[in-house]
Amino acid sequence: MTETSHTTTDSTEEVWKFQLRIQLADGMAKRVRNAENFSTLQPLYELIARYKAELVCQFDAFAGFCKQAELNGNEDLPLYKWTKATIENPEKEAKYVKIFTIYVEGQEVYDQAIAEKLESELKPMVGGPVIEKLSKYDSNPANNPQTPKKYLN
Repeated sequence: MTETSHTTTDSTEEVWKFQLRIQLADGMAKRVRNAENFSTLQPLYELIARYKAELVCQFDAFAGFCKQAELNGNEDLPLYKWTKATIENPEKEAKYVKIFTIYVEGQEVYDQAIAEKLESELKPMVGGPVIEKLSKYDSNPANNPQTPKKYLN
């Protein structure tokens, strides 16, 4: 999904869903991945709990996708090839272990109102000791990256 500030509708009045991601400071990302109960993380954990949400490490999600594709024999799919190349690249691993997708009530994408409310509560934490960056994405396929051609064959 692509970071966006677009409205939720296009010319066909389709309503898009949204997703928030946060980039954590290096030491904080490791602690969240390990589900550590660290005092500096308490405000984030409490906010996430109020929304019945969870933090999903983007790298771990990519690795889980690849593992499932391998179990299902889907290694020939372009998305698998692209994702596998991503998790095997040390520079990309270093990037994605710090990015966490926020799932709300088990949903990867959710209504704009929920995303905006959660975003407004997260914004004051950005630039502090835990959150380096906050991004909002929409589900409009036109706004999202497509599999690079080199993985399509």
